[in-house]
Amino acid sequence: KVVADETGEELEEHFVKLLDDQTFELLDSFKLQEWENACYVISATFTDDPANYLVVGTAIAVPQEPEPTEGRVLVFEASERKLRLVTEKEVKGGTYNLNCFNGKLLAAVNSKIELFRLADSETGGKELVSECVHRGHILVLFLQSRGDFIVVGDLMRSISLLTYKPVDGQIEEIARDFNANWMTGIEILDDDTFIGAENHYNLFTVRKNTDATTDEDRARLEVVGEFHLGDLVNRFKHGSLVMRGGDSEGPQIPTLIFGTVNGVIGVVASLPKEEYEFMLKVQNALNQVVKGVGGLRHDEWRSFQNERVPCGREVKNFLDGDLIE
Repeated sequence: KVVADETGEELEEHFVKLLDDQTFELLDSFKLQEWENACYVISATFTDDPANYLVVGTAIAVPQEPEPTEGRVLVFEASERKLRLVTEKEVKGGTYNLNCFNGKLLAAVNSKIELFRLADSETGGKELVSECVHRGHILVLFLQSRGDFIVVGDLMRSISLLTYKPVDGQIEEIARDFNANWMTGIEILDDDTFIGAENHYNLFTVRKNTDATTDEDRARLEVVGEFHLGDLVNRFKHGSLVMRGGDSEGPQIPTLIFGTVNGVIGVVASLPKEEYEFMLKVQNALNQVVKGVGGLRHDEWRSFQNERVPCGREVKNFLDGDLIE
């Protein structure tokens, strides 16, 4: 909220608020420090601890600083309709993303990724203990994980794939996409394939080169799909827009929901090869009949285009469900 100080100058105050899940009534709130903004919140559990915690990542955005140099990771427990601060950890930068990772907590702090565990403190409470750090990014905005693998979405260095080695206590990079994409969202499609959205309204997919014969090829994420969506995606989430029955016939097609800055909700479905090839033929046949508005061809509209590819590149391994439907 906005308040006025003694001189009449308006200042922003930021809070972490607990709301009733039915009425949205305010139950409790926690006031953040001056210039402190909440950047990310998740529900998390930790190893050997049955409690469920709310973890908030913050950045202290001082107006004179080009980027935050301080922030906090706040761990709350919500019980009896109240917020209780369990512990806090000061970090050197803004905490732009958090991710539950094998009973621990991954935090994206400016240009680094830091792994924390929740441990008992000497005073009898809890504390976040840093286990390892991975550097070498511009600005880490997005984190996703599966098993010991971590997928990173960077502000301008596209997608990279990391792995956590518990024996060594280190996070190492396996591969990356060397294209300079300014990322707005990422998600894991399967063990080897990842999807990303970038600021020129495109979607693209990359895949691990697990069968590559050289270390150089294995260190590169291969771009296997490209598609111009025409809207800025800022969130991916595994799920479906329809209820799925457990006794439905045929295999379940995995789907991914996305949301955009213009309020659009869409779905990306991973089709089997045979079904994809059939639908591609249907799409090509429709393109011969359906004329675009204003004479704009469908393949031109959906072509992958950004600063590096100003003339556009043909759609690859994507179907346009809006056209086929």
